[in-house]
Amino acid sequence: MLMSILQVDSEDIPPYAIVCGDPKRAEIIAQRLKGARELAFSREYRTFVGEYEGVQLAVVSHGVGCPGAAVCFEELIRAGVNTLIRVGTAGSYSEDHPAGSLVVSTAAVRADGLTRQLVPEGFPAVGDSQVVSALYEAASFEAGVTAKGITVTLDAFFAGVEEIPHRKYKQAGAIAVEMEIAALYVVSTLRGARAGAILAIDGYADAELAEVYDPHTDAVAHAVEREIAAALRAIVSLALEDEKTGRA
Repeated sequence: MLMSILQVDSEDIPPYAIVCGDPKRAEIIAQRLKGARELAFSREYRTFVGEYEGVQLAVVSHGVGCPGAAVCFEELIRAGVNTLIRVGTAGSYSEDHPAGSLVVSTAAVRADGLTRQLVPEGFPAVGDSQVVSALYEAASFEAGVTAKGITVTLDAFFAGVEEIPHRKYKQAGAIAVEMEIAALYVVSTLRGARAGAILAIDGYADAELAEVYDPHTDAVAHAVEREIAAALRAIVSLALEDEKTGRA
């Protein structure tokens, strides 16, 4: 069956997928796979498949923001993906997590518009506990600061007349902010898939800590390499466990 937006055939898609915003990052991740091949590049959606340590997986870019990303997640799940891991970047709310740190998202504050049209207001956006644990354990093998906790999913990147409520979410205990995880977690829950997310911190979102935003530093590039390695290691761990339990 052809996925009309991703422009890929469901028969070519394995049950495990790494998703990311940037099509260039999808290519970088795919370069770590054995026998990687590009299936399609439609709009912001770039799809690769390949093998990592014996596990077949897809790598797909989803662009920026929840609405477009949700289209990617929906079609991947319809194609047979049952495990999704987002590899992305985020702004930090804490000096404990400076640029170059890694954050594993356990749940997301639904401060976006898309998920309000999918589920009731009080419905949580929560990562799958098995995937989150596998990601955090895999990230612990990588040198550097790694944390886990609640992240915020916001639509706005630049402020307008209304103030972006970073301070409020920081006071409530959120540790970082990005733009797609709420959609990933809600869509996966609705469709019976499991999902987790790991983020490379590329600066501070909190105005009190904010500096000149530069996501192109060596520290951030190294963090992205570490999170890619952690995501791949987590997928292998999950696949092995699935084989033992008969989920695969």
